[in-house]
Amino acid sequence: MKNKKSFNPFFRMVLLLSAILLVGIAAAIGLFYYMFSIPEPEGMSLASWPQTFTDNFSSWTTYQDGELSIEQIGLDWLDKYGLWIQFLDESGQEIFSYNKPAGYPFEYSASELLALGSSDYQNGYTVFVNSLDGSEEICSYAVGFPYDIGKYMLHYNGSRISRLSPVARGIILTALGALMIIVLIYDFWLSWKLSGITKGVKNISLRAYQPLQENGMFGEVYNALNKMDRDICHADQISNETETMRREWIANITHDLKTPLSPIKGYAELLADSSDKEKQTVQEYGAIILKNINHTERLINDLKLTYQLDSGSVPFHPEKVRITRCVKEWIIDIVNDPAYANRDIAFDSKIPEQSVTLDPGLFRRAVTNLVANALLHNPADTKVSVLLDADKSGGILLRVRDNGKGLDESERERLFERYYRGTNTTEKPEGSGLGLAIAGQIAALHGGEITVKSQRGIGTEFVLHVPCKNGEAAD
Repeated sequence: MKNKKSFNPFFRMVLLLSAILLVGIAAAIGLFYYMFSIPEPEGMSLASWPQTFTDNFSSWTTYQDGELSIEQIGLDWLDKYGLWIQFLDESGQEIFSYNKPAGYPFEYSASELLALGSSDYQNGYTVFVNSLDGSEEICSYAVGFPYDIGKYMLHYNGSRISRLSPVARGIILTALGALMIIVLIYDFWLSWKLSGITKGVKNISLRAYQPLQENGMFGEVYNALNKMDRDICHADQISNETETMRREWIANITHDLKTPLSPIKGYAELLADSSDKEKQTVQEYGAIILKNINHTERLINDLKLTYQLDSGSVPFHPEKVRITRCVKEWIIDIVNDPAYANRDIAFDSKIPEQSVTLDPGLFRRAVTNLVANALLHNPADTKVSVLLDADKSGGILLRVRDNGKGLDESERERLFERYYRGTNTTEKPEGSGLGLAIAGQIAALHGGEITVKSQRGIGTEFVLHVPCKNGEAAD
């Protein structure tokens, strides 16, 4: 099992702050040594080392009665570090030098010696000055170092600094403590907020999310989480509804396929069991069998076409047709269909004959499905009117009206769902529940759409709109 602390935002923040602190300390140390250190034969030393070396050189030197004595170890150190030295008496005259480069004078005035001690890097050397202690006679000496060393001195009020030093230390320590407390409080707060966000994401996946208040610095994140939860819930709802409709449709289509197969099988068995059937009886049984075979074939063709339209694999062959003539012929074919005998169907056109580009086979299927829907799902005395019209931009409007039972709002919203068959499937089992879905897909394939207006007890009107802007007057 993984350690939960490794995933806790608080511990991650502490580790991050610790890493930043360590990097800062390392950077500060590196910067300090970069600015305040110099390379020398034994490695790196602080830039104060030349002054310390100059002060300590007096321990290897004595000066009495005008005689200067230097221990060999001091000269060896000068050679080792590549230094030079010059000793001066009280009048500034040189009394001894070692490795002194050309260009440095043999005597100095008091002011020149003072200036030499505070001089910057010149002629490849930085010079430090000191005097011999414990000698009755005054003797000064200057040591040259081959390093560019800055000599800057800060002057301040010592008494005030000494009084302020404890206060300053207290202020600094208090400020650091307060900063650490603030950082820890902010860290706890941030960890709490991040934990809430993490919990929210987890709850979304578990479908147990509770909406968060969209305020504060994480308001946009909360808004995104709330929107994600709404979208997922909506998608789940659609998925559940689609699955329910799919199951209902499978049950319906299975029932519809069994319905024509039962009489086909029954009448076929009757014909097979007896050879002395009268011709009229045989013809009657054959007609029943043929009717149910045609119905089964229509169901299968509807199922095939709707999935072809859905996948975009249906053959689409647009061509120029005379729209009024074609629609009129299609309506006549419906009127002459024995299935719709004695039904009241009317056709009218408010536009002159013109040629438009569409797929006549698919478009006929859409028109036929709209008219068949009005005939199948309404009483036998229902009047169905088909009107061909045009919109202001020249597009085709085909209206299919009936004065039948009408639809309520819930039915209108689901009319073009692929698996929906309406509320009266027991009255009209001939429908597959695919007719209007196919018509809508065909309209979309032509760049158009189908809209519906209906009122319970008054009737229904379907409007098939196709933007046929390339329509031309027919001869």
